[in-house]
Amino acid sequence: MTRRTEPPDGATTGLGAAPGPELGAAVLELVAVMDRLRSPGGCPWDAEQTHQSLARHLLEETYEVLEALDSGDRDHLREELGDLLLQVVFHARLAQEHPTEPWGVDEVARGIIDKLVARHPHVFAAAEVRDAAHVEANWERHKVAEKGRTSVLDGIPAAMPALARADKLLGRLDGAAVDSTLAGDDSYGVRLFALAAEARAAGVDPEGALRSAVTALAQRVDETQSTGQ
Repeated sequence: MTRRTEPPDGATTGLGAAPGPELGAAVLELVAVMDRLRSPGGCPWDAEQTHQSLARHLLEETYEVLEALDSGDRDHLREELGDLLLQVVFHARLAQEHPTEPWGVDEVARGIIDKLVARHPHVFAAAEVRDAAHVEANWERHKVAEKGRTSVLDGIPAAMPALARADKLLGRLDGAAVDSTLAGDDSYGVRLFALAAEARAAGVDPEGALRSAVTALAQRVDETQSTGQ
């Protein structure tokens, strides 16, 4: 059984020892750069952006992070994570300018800190857990309580890629002991959903598996074209 451990000697807060002075300094510098870009005399393009205009960039950067993960190139991953971090800081800076309900990067960070502490009582309180699966179940239970959800489907974004959405839905239904079998004809959609369920049962991410297969095919095509075969 896994239990929380007491903070090390010298810890200044209940969250454990504070990090060294250098850790996170560059993030603060990024916030300052973003502030300069959005302030009078800064960049005209950055000054024109809104949450809506940046939405496509957020999506593109997310996919580029996934591509970097699949490539195994750690330098590429570091670069793409920086681009994604920029999107977070940019959106936080825009929110800071709201005329009646402003909030900024500190509120964003505080929100996730509070969420992590609340959902890890086995680390930051006296709760006990058996294993990682128990931690995940507790996480979902805390999430339902925090957000006041009444349906197991609440919080699954409709805009998710279809295979990823199917996997997420299947996970929710498994936890709720609900039959996830699709009735009806033997359409491609029903068959794809069944394949997603099969992948999940085998511990495979269906979206990631398909992305890897498509990437492998694209690489093979590129290699074939480059050699003229």
